[in-house]
Amino acid sequence: MEALITPEVLRWARERSKLAPEDVAGRLGVKPDRLDAWENGEAKPTFKQAQTLANVLRIPFGYLFLQSPPAEQFALPDLRTVGNAELRRPSVDFNDLVNDIIRKHEWYRDYRQQEGAEPLGFVGAYTIRSDPNEVARSIAEVLKIDEAMRAEASSWEDFLRLFIRQAEAAGVMVMRSGIVGNNTHRALSVDEFRGFAIADKVAPLVFINGRDAKAAQIFTLAHEIAHLWIGATGISNVELAQSQRQEARTEQFCNAVAAEVLVPAESLRRHWNYKVSIEANIGHLVRRYRVSSLVLLRRASDLLDVDQREIDEMYRREFARFRQRDSGGDEGGGDFYVTLRSRNGSLFTRAVINATFEGRTLYRDAARLLGVKVPLLRAVADKLELR
Repeated sequence: MEALITPEVLRWARERSKLAPEDVAGRLGVKPDRLDAWENGEAKPTFKQAQTLANVLRIPFGYLFLQSPPAEQFALPDLRTVGNAELRRPSVDFNDLVNDIIRKHEWYRDYRQQEGAEPLGFVGAYTIRSDPNEVARSIAEVLKIDEAMRAEASSWEDFLRLFIRQAEAAGVMVMRSGIVGNNTHRALSVDEFRGFAIADKVAPLVFINGRDAKAAQIFTLAHEIAHLWIGATGISNVELAQSQRQEARTEQFCNAVAAEVLVPAESLRRHWNYKVSIEANIGHLVRRYRVSSLVLLRRASDLLDVDQREIDEMYRREFARFRQRDSGGDEGGGDFYVTLRSRNGSLFTRAVINATFEGRTLYRDAARLLGVKVPLLRAVADKLELR
């Protein structure tokens, strides 16, 4: 029996999935021209084929019978500034990830309220009209981002780990993953987003796209934390936007704050060596501050008496290099339990485990929240020393 699906909806669902027609057709065991006929209304799939289509395209089966594609909106404000209209439509993976994180955030917020948690004073303590340097000083003071912390970090990953640990110690949920849930076949796209923040006074949250390079993840974390300090919830790509839209100004402001947090002006002036080349300085200082060469070049341009033509030329070279290379990101190493904690964040993971063993949360609900099977809950608690 033919399924009277709406061709326009099928085309929308297939484009939304970012799957090529050949890939969809292959999963259904039909030729691409057959799928094309369905999308053009020249033929209809069987009910079984329609059900398979819904599964492959990750949409509810009933969507295929709507008169027109459903209106989809981001669950969070979209502050991204890439000049690419295609990015304004969320991918299936992106939507599913955000919805999963929001579900976890709501659970954790309820948990914190039941614990009698007080609002965190730093969330929304400033506005976009504040001095970025003042906001940066506040962040550095609360999170203890200083020379001692930089000296303690022996690698990019180590610096990121310390940064996350100190943010969590202040009460910020930090989650870092490069995939949707635990599905390694659903990788997140760095081109689509790099991070987002939920500026909740009781349960502030930052998510970092773990597919990104380590230096980019570090800057994203600082950028999203700046979002919390000005009370601005939203999705970011952490680009240096030039638009005058309010969203772009918010991103520019958070970029400025993040740059000062990671590379304080006073510290950079003290450690810059005018006796050696700009390239030599950059090569040395990227390891001190654990930021990308692009961030350091921009800071040097803004703060130091350097040759702007040489800075601009090196910036163009470095920008081209960053655009060409793979992200090389990961989410905390090969250990299953460490990766699980990274994806869910230490605060959330500990809260779920505690609530479960205290009898306040069902084992099956806890397993669903953490993305593990019920028998693994005790192992998670033991391996991560959460009890």
